Amino acid sequence: MSTEATGGAFGRFWAMTTKEFIQMTRDRITLATMIMIPVMQLFLFGFAINTTPHNLPAAVLMRETSDVGRSILAALKNTDFFDIRFVLQHEEEVDEILQSGRALFVIEIPDGFERALRRGDQPALLVAADATDPVAASSALGALSGIVNTALARDRQVTLGEPTPPAFRIVQHRRYNPAGSSTLNIVPGLLGTILTMTLLIFTALSVTREVERGTMENLLSMPIKPIEIMLGKIAPYVLIGLLQAVLIIAAGFWVFGVPIAGDPASLALLTGLFVLANLSIGYTFSTIASNQLQAMQMAMMFFLPNILLSGFMFPFAGMPAWAQWLGEALPLTHYIRIVRAIMLKGADLSDLTTDTLALAGLTAVAMLIAVRRFRRTLD
Repeated sequence: MSTEATGGAFGRFWAMTTKEFIQMTRDRITLATMIMIPVMQLFLFGFAINTTPHNLPAAVLMRETSDVGRSILAALKNTDFFDIRFVLQHEEEVDEILQSGRALFVIEIPDGFERALRRGDQPALLVAADATDPVAASSALGALSGIVNTALARDRQVTLGEPTPPAFRIVQHRRYNPAGSSTLNIVPGLLGTILTMTLLIFTALSVTREVERGTMENLLSMPIKPIEIMLGKIAPYVLIGLLQAVLIIAAGFWVFGVPIAGDPASLALLTGLFVLANLSIGYTFSTIASNQLQAMQMAMMFFLPNILLSGFMFPFAGMPAWAQWLGEALPLTHYIRIVRAIMLKGADLSDLTTDTLALAGLTAVAMLIAVRRFRRTLD
């Protein structure tokens, strides 16, 4: 091949490369997506994700106010495995605080614990754990024995040495998931995750597809208002989302044995709210994007933090504070808590007031943004 031919081929290659770079820089949303996704993955995986969770919300039920009891309480407060948020006085509070999700553990120091300890009677330290998240429960319960041993060893009035058998026993009560089955944790979470993925993609493509096909002008020429167009396009996806939820819950019950311990009507109502939130977010993306590729990219960028920061894959309470703040702004975070509490714990709306209000608020904000963006786009 001649030098001239080689130079001509390289020149054509370089011209095409230059053209692609120029086109890429003009499509700012696509360029930003390509850059931001790796950065987001780095920060989320590197800083937010912790497979050994710490600072898990817990409570202590003090049935005696002895020196040993105070030593154990102080040790629990000083460890980074537990975040002691409540000191309970009555047993009736245990069920309420676990069912509402305000605490994942309740550690009970029974009456006569110190006296039995000094007499060598091997008293039992009782622990009620919310085992709907087996990973978080197992790691914290495994550390509890060492924490209590350290506390008692530092108490000058109690000499433990190295007794055989141990000076005390830890009696664990894994509530809502006694066998520690990961299936009971995963399937309810999959309900929210699958709905998020499918509804975001479907609706993110809806408006951009109409624009690319040239059918949006036909819609606008009809005697129909923009808000009516948006609501009419959302309605079928609401039904599809509810149908998906029914199929997933039915499969979880019949195939995997996941119970529905709570009120199905409450679950249906909150699932409808969650579906509306995701549809509104998807429509917002569709009004920002100029083509279907951009809409898909934005949907996937939103889906990634939903997977990592919602508590679906990793214990939410074990994440750093900034990651938890981001997670609280995601509808999936609150929906996963709600669906696990209703299906596994038998909770109702009164037990889930905080997450219900948060989900309703996020749904209202998402719908408001979608309506405003949709009007602005069409006008």
